[in-house]
Amino acid sequence: MPDNHQSKDIGLSLPLAANEGIGYLFEAYHGRIYQVCFRLMGQQQEAEDITQDVFLKAYQAYDRFRGDSDPGTWLYRIAVNQCLNQQRKQRRQRWLALDFWNENTDEALDEKGRVGGADEHLQEADKKRIVRAAISELPERQRVALILSRYDRLSYQDIAVVMACSISSVESLLHRSKFNLAKRLRPYLQDL
Repeated sequence: MPDNHQSKDIGLSLPLAANEGIGYLFEAYHGRIYQVCFRLMGQQQEAEDITQDVFLKAYQAYDRFRGDSDPGTWLYRIAVNQCLNQQRKQRRQRWLALDFWNENTDEALDEKGRVGGADEHLQEADKKRIVRAAISELPERQRVALILSRYDRLSYQDIAVVMACSISSVESLLHRSKFNLAKRLRPYLQDL
């Protein structure tokens, strides 16, 4: 029995003991995993909680990691799945609790759900908020592919592994996500 898990992609040797291996992975990947969770969830506390869950799940599954892929890709896949599961759970809870109906707002919303008029000057924070909102409205798989490519700078091959699809599917998802994002941002383009 070997003393280490070997990763074929980068030649990384992980300690056989889960405690040591997860400690190493936590040090090496914690920041990147937190960032992808934050980008997918949009809230710091949720991202921190899910990041913690990712490393807990990795610890629990550590003995099943065969080293066929980069450990970072394995962690990204766990993180994306955790975020998507949490988002589905939240949508169900909102629907059941009818939280989507906010009766406490006094501000007028236009037909697209935006507050205020189109003539208002957008600040940098508003621009980022608008882009984040547009990204969050993309279909799930397009959103994940775009975030992994644009913000986490994963290769198409790594995205394909994380999303369990082909490279051509990743290319298609990215093309559609950029098209849909541009369509959603079109009303704001002169202001952005």
